[in-house]
Amino acid sequence: MPTNTDPVALTAALVRCPSVTPIEGGALVLLDTLLSDAGFDCTRVDRGGICNLYARWGRKGANRTFGFNGHTDVVPLGDEAAWTMPPFGAEIKDGFLYGRGATDMKSGVAAFAAAAIDFVQNTPPDGAVVLAITGDEEGVALDGTVALLDWMDANNEAMSVCLVGEPTCPDVMGEAMKIGRRGSLTAWITVTGVQGHSAYPHRAKNPLHAGVRLLDRLASHEMDQGTDHFDPSSLAVVTIDTGNPATNVIPAQMTATVNIRFNDQHSGASVSAWLQAEAAKIMAETGVTVAMKISVSGESFITPPGDLSDLVAGAVKAETGRTPELSTSGGTSDARFVKNHCPVVEFGLVGHTMHQVDERVVVDQIGQLKAIYLRILSNYFA
Repeated sequence: MPTNTDPVALTAALVRCPSVTPIEGGALVLLDTLLSDAGFDCTRVDRGGICNLYARWGRKGANRTFGFNGHTDVVPLGDEAAWTMPPFGAEIKDGFLYGRGATDMKSGVAAFAAAAIDFVQNTPPDGAVVLAITGDEEGVALDGTVALLDWMDANNEAMSVCLVGEPTCPDVMGEAMKIGRRGSLTAWITVTGVQGHSAYPHRAKNPLHAGVRLLDRLASHEMDQGTDHFDPSSLAVVTIDTGNPATNVIPAQMTATVNIRFNDQHSGASVSAWLQAEAAKIMAETGVTVAMKISVSGESFITPPGDLSDLVAGAVKAETGRTPELSTSGGTSDARFVKNHCPVVEFGLVGHTMHQVDERVVVDQIGQLKAIYLRILSNYFA
């Protein structure tokens, strides 16, 4: 009998697992059992207190291997009292399945797992299918997909191409896929001056005046005008703090944080160098000291349009009637790690409610996503 794995039931089962990063919550145990029963060779690749799962159907070292990547960890609930539906209840109401992770991205994992199981059992391919599923995408992401890729490298496991099942559609199913992502950098800035009386500012070195001047220069600077596949880079000041309760005291120190999303005209190193150069100018002009802690969470990248994007776009068009836009918008994803291993694109559901209270997914779209993934597999191995 041909198998027909229900992605909606699987989504619900995963949502009922309270897998808030870094807690596994039973989600990977559930998938391990399901995939093992379907003939996949499953390996837990846990590292640093994070649980990860690698599942392969087919011969190791096959001539072609299609990979899926996704995560079962979810963000915290926020104000649980604000939820109108149980956050881990997976209840269905008015055509929506509710719960934390319903959109981001347990429905995506359920859809590609269901598609992979049915494909290999109903039409065994000449090649291999890999599922690399992490429990650390919503966290610091040091021991999630990175750990899986490290383990793959050490054990001669490889994907020829990979699809990440993150939500990619802004409003309508099928309207967008991602062929790259902007880089992301955060800088924590500390400006130190000399404390003094606000009535005698000449006897102090006001770190606020210097710091605000620096932040204005950073925020006002046009980094670029965008590229063929990327929007212009952007900088946002996200916090400014002094901790000063007095109105007659010039404080000794202020702190601020900026987040930068940069395109392929830049690198983490070049953006860092620019920030440090601007800080040096402020120090020379004002006499304050500026210290920076900089963290690059991902470099910009692009998978050039070609065979992989055409494969995915063709399947999306066949199932939805829409040709997806090739996008690089949004935040970071684990595709930033996979791109060092093999060509990678992203396609998934509409992401309206991800990370929100009452996160929910349109039930019919889960089956539609499975159909798209199943068609991608069929066309890839045809």
